[in-house]
Amino acid sequence: CIFPMFLSSFYRKSLGRSSVRSRMSLKSPKAYNSLQKGAVIWDPKPLQVKKIFEALKKGLNEYLEAHQAELDYLSGRHKDTKRNSRLTPSFSPLQKQIRSVERYIRKLEFHISKVEELYEAYCIQCRLRDGAANMKHAFSLSPSTKASRESLVELYKNFQECTEDMCFIEGALEVHLGEFHLKMKGLVGFARLCPGDQYEVFVRLGRQKWRLKGKIETDDSQTWDEEEKIFIPNLHEKFEIKVTELRGLATILVGVVTCDSINFFTTKPQAIIVDITELGTIKLQLEVLW
Repeated sequence: CIFPMFLSSFYRKSLGRSSVRSRMSLKSPKAYNSLQKGAVIWDPKPLQVKKIFEALKKGLNEYLEAHQAELDYLSGRHKDTKRNSRLTPSFSPLQKQIRSVERYIRKLEFHISKVEELYEAYCIQCRLRDGAANMKHAFSLSPSTKASRESLVELYKNFQECTEDMCFIEGALEVHLGEFHLKMKGLVGFARLCPGDQYEVFVRLGRQKWRLKGKIETDDSQTWDEEEKIFIPNLHEKFEIKVTELRGLATILVGVVTCDSINFFTTKPQAIIVDITELGTIKLQLEVLW
């Protein structure tokens, strides 16, 4: 049988790697409750992690390019100043600004390299996990022997270790996602919004929540009791937005929508307009700055 030879090779690769958690300081992994009471399963999401990684890296590179352009501009100004003045101070405000931008560029470069390092480690664990799963399936189809049962036990153990490492890396990667600053821009509804109408908007991202109330004024302007909120991005959760109309003691559900955050990893503020009702008669407008 050729399986033991492949299994031996797999073990060498797996056991030869140093523990992911011993090489980096990581957040606690996300554990998801299974249907069986008291049981806990690990649930990494490789495809979602790949999407977030690509969006994050693109956004970080945008910031890096913008600051590199600023550094080039400041350096050009500094050369012109030195050329046109014999009495340039040894450490002018312009030089201080240049050094500040240089430090920020170095931080960005380190940030990008750390994100790439984490994702590379994640991909390695993912491939090892897929290999263990494939070999588990192959062994389960072969005749049951003592050796095959022992191999299945070892493969299951290895599969669990890779899964756990992937979840730890997901937690570590979330630390590098930054912050989303959300600004309330108001509801858009034309004839559906009348003076005196009161609404409640509830925004949730995982365990993070933002509840705010607003009123349509007589001049069609809107007043909201809170206009800005900071959310910490995560890998798996989408924004959930719920809008209700307040009528005395009663509340009427206007609509509930979800919004993916992948497109928010960019240097420019994003104007987000989402349809709250199915026909789009009431929309919610937000501004997101990463």
